Amino acid sequence: MATPMEKTKKPSRQQVYTLVVQIGRKEGDGLPEGASGAALMCFASGVDEAEAVRETVAILKQADTAPLDVTGYGTLAEREAEGHEISEEERALMQRALEENAVVVAQMTPFFDDDNQKA
Repeated sequence: MATPMEKTKKPSRQQVYTLVVQIGRKEGDGLPEGASGAALMCFASGVDEAEAVRETVAILKQADTAPLDVTGYGTLAEREAEGHEISEEERALMQRALEENAVVVAQMTPFFDDDNQKA
């Protein structure tokens, strides 16, 4: 017979999604001087990709960034099925996002405009 604790514990439906979020400039965003924005590779947990995107955007807004666009690359299984090579470091960060029900920013790549775009 199951104990009360075992009865209430449901298997987690959370999965981790790989997202790339483009952000624009905002005062206090912490981006390097001269950057016009950045791309953030994030691992976010959610019951579906839409929830992972919503949570990621909300957290990035709280962190004083200006999210502009989000591209989803799917779950670990979906990425493996597409032939993506996934490092042990990425897998560890994905596991952390799942265990902590969190958004993990794994990489930040700043964008810099060409000087000749100025009028």
